[in-house]
Order: sequence, then C-alpha cells, then structure tokens
Amino acid sequence: MRYALYFTPPEHDPLSRAAAHWLGRDPFDGSALPTPEVEGFDAAEMADVTAEPRRYGFHATLKPPFALAAGRSEGELVDALGRFCGQAPTFTIPSAVIGQLGHFFALVPEQPFTPLQAFAAEIVEVFEPYRAPLTDADMARRKPETLSETERANLVRWGYPYVMDEFRFHMTLTGPVKAERATAMRDLLNSRFADFVGRPLSISGLALYVEKERGMPFTIHSWLPLSGA
Repeated sequence: MRYALYFTPPEHDPLSRAAAHWLGRDPFDGSALPTPEVEGFDAAEMADVTAEPRRYGFHATLKPPFALAAGRSEGELVDALGRFCGQAPTFTIPSAVIGQLGHFFALVPEQPFTPLQAFAAEIVEVFEPYRAPLTDADMARRKPETLSETERANLVRWGYPYVMDEFRFHMTLTGPVKAERATAMRDLLNSRFADFVGRPLSISGLALYVEKERGMPFTIHSWLPLSGA
C-alpha cells in the first residue's frame, strides 16, 4: 500500500470532470470512462498517450507516493491531513496554461507563483514523519546517476528528486508524445481545455490518493477542503 498527497479540484468541479473524461478514468470512484474521440488522433493513439497519467488520476503531485513509516497508521495519516487542511488557507494560481515538460503535456502555472512553491514545500516537510525510507530498489528506480546533485540530495532526504527548489507544479494530461505529434497535441489540449486555459486555478483542497498494490491505479481515499474553501 502506498499513499500520496495530491492537489486535484473537488469531484464535481468542471475541471475534474473534463480531465477524467480526457484521461479515461475517474480517480474519485475508480471508474473507467470511454477514450475520447478527437480529430487527428485515433482511439489507440489516445489510449496509449494517456495510459500513464490515467493510472495516477488527474492531479498535481505535492507529497509523492510513499509507504507508511513503521508505527504509523492510515488513520493517523488521515487525521494529520485533516489538521493540516483545517489551518491551511485556500489560494489561487492567477493563470494556468497548457505546458510541455520534456515529452509530455500538463496544465501548469503561466508564471512562477511563490505561494504555491511554499505550500508544496510545507506539505513535503509536514508529512515526512509518515513516510517510510526508500528501499534500495526504490532508489534505483529513480536512476540517481541521471539526476543533478540537488535532485539526488532531495531523493535521499525527501524520497523524491523534484521537491523544494526543484518542484514544478503540473497536472499531467499525457504521457510521452512523439516530437512530430507535439504541435497537434498542444493544439488539441488547448481546444479541449479552453475553458480552463488562461484562467485562475483555485487550490481549495488536498486529496489523499491510495495505491493498494504497486502498479495498480491510484484512487482517492479522501478529499478535504482547505480552511478558506
């Protein structure tokens, strides 16, 4: 069993619904949804390009997947999440856009946003006592030899390379997209998510996602509003 703390909008938020139908799966109840029919991409290509984010469900990573530390229970983690959300104020990213990170696409802030960086760092630190240390196999999966010095230090200290100063908020919408398909995919995403592109994105709650066995789809155990929500 692994847990993760992710941001996602509430279950019935229009963005949650749009993303669930895009990815073909609803992480709130685990239900599969039909692969979207879109111009220029056949069903097989769409299923393939959304396969990786489909398993995780629509989200932005804040505390990456972790096993519980020895002596900690799920109930304690849920209680800690409730306490944190009860004192953390809601805030809004001024504008979200479709961005390309390497070979994949995601909904990202249009500009760096300091309150978001601070919020993510606080979550990593506050919930660190609930994280079991990485195993040697976990460390190897991250290919530390390919990471920068700072990323390797984060991996050792926090169990994940892309936290603290290396954190980049992103709500993943595709897996790797071939270079020759990238422009078409960007245009498609800007069209599909036109209602959300260039608009504010409210950070109004936190979700506890659960992976019952490694490699299984993540589902939402709890979604809790922040105190200002």
